[in-house]
Amino acid sequence: MDSLAKTLGRARTLRKSMTAAERILWKNLRRNGLEGWHFRRQAPVGPYIADFLCTRAGLIVELDGAPHEREDQQLHDAVRDAWLTSQGYRVLRLPNELVLGAGELALQRIRAELSKRR
Repeated sequence: MDSLAKTLGRARTLRKSMTAAERILWKNLRRNGLEGWHFRRQAPVGPYIADFLCTRAGLIVELDGAPHEREDQQLHDAVRDAWLTSQGYRVLRLPNELVLGAGELALQRIRAELSKRR
């Protein structure tokens, strides 16, 4: 199986097993729900899978839970973000707790990023 097929298969699996925070955010982003911006969830971008991708705005929204607090994961995230940035994307990282506890604040941060792209 080639790497694209593996990435697509992994994205499909991730769509079926979204975290609680991802489900809540997706409920607000789906069907152009955020001021008409179209987002895809668990979208392949090169060798990576973005939690949420708005191609028109070049914006990737990543939700980070406890595993992203580990040093090895932070290093991986930095390498990943650098590659995505080199491809023209802006990566917005939000902690899961922000979505779970103050969902509107998470949406405000996404709107702020989108307004920079208009």
